[in-house]
Amino acid sequence: MSKKVVTLGEIMLRLSTPDFKRFVQSDSFDVTYGGGEANVAAALCNYGLNGTFVSKVPNNAIGQSAINHLRRYGVDTQFIAKGGERLGIYFLETGASMRASQVIYDRAGASIADVNPEDFDWDKILDGAEWFHTTGITPALSDKASVLAESALKAAKAKGITTSIDLNYRKKLWTKEKAREVMTKLCRFVDVCIGNEEDADTTLGFKAAHTDITKGELNLDGYKDVFKQMKEKFGFKFIASSLRESHSASDNGWSALVYDGKDFYHTKKYNVRIVDRVGSGDSFASGLIFGLVTGMSMPDAAEFGVAASAIKHTIPGDLNHATLAEVKDLMKGDASGRVQR
Repeated sequence: MSKKVVTLGEIMLRLSTPDFKRFVQSDSFDVTYGGGEANVAAALCNYGLNGTFVSKVPNNAIGQSAINHLRRYGVDTQFIAKGGERLGIYFLETGASMRASQVIYDRAGASIADVNPEDFDWDKILDGAEWFHTTGITPALSDKASVLAESALKAAKAKGITTSIDLNYRKKLWTKEKAREVMTKLCRFVDVCIGNEEDADTTLGFKAAHTDITKGELNLDGYKDVFKQMKEKFGFKFIASSLRESHSASDNGWSALVYDGKDFYHTKKYNVRIVDRVGSGDSFASGLIFGLVTGMSMPDAAEFGVAASAIKHTIPGDLNHATLAEVKDLMKGDASGRVQR
């Protein structure tokens, strides 16, 4: 029986401009669905695990369409609640070269923000699970969603289930002050913390000395300093961050750093030509979770995560459709991109 990983969060309707068009040029949108924790569950199913996604969607055809989208890829959707007003939407204009991508959110009043924590039986949902994952986006949606995230993390810890959180600060959803207050509380129930240096500063207040994340250059010493502070305060088993060197909207350097409280491991770096970078952080998180939950060493889990997410940059949509074999081939060094016949 495959290992079960439960994720909690929002799934959204994504409307993206085709062919790199700007919003003002487009008279149609490409439609798909995605969201941090849903993306993680789908990727884990892709690698052969049981990915179970927990959320709330409206009881209408759009909510059902989001559920159906996840079911296509094997995600267990039986614990998604129905009700509320609407499904959140985000609009994506994909950038190229020196033109950055643009995201516009239309998510106020989404069903997931109006959850009743008592509607979710975590004892049943987490039965047989080995891992629970959420992100900092979920508690940012509303006070009710924050309570739901906390109750899920507490229930998972009480069952001895490994817990992870991707810090994922979204400034359009809440203030730095509110984020720090809530995330500091939630992280007491977290075993594996994933998030970049900027998120660690914004959501938890850990500031690296002598580093500037806006230059698109890596300062590993700055990350190591932050990771040590995080370990000291929260006692995380693992702290991980994907590392992006942004040369342009089309070309990025991509690697990761993982810390287990004793050793730091910096992965191989990939130079990626970007087709769609949305969901790449979720792809790293799901790859790292897959590695750790299936018994890989920390370095191997980190390499799996960064290889999986490097491939995701080449795939349109929120979800990572890279196969287990493709990720493992890339880990072995086959980045040729030759036609497979």
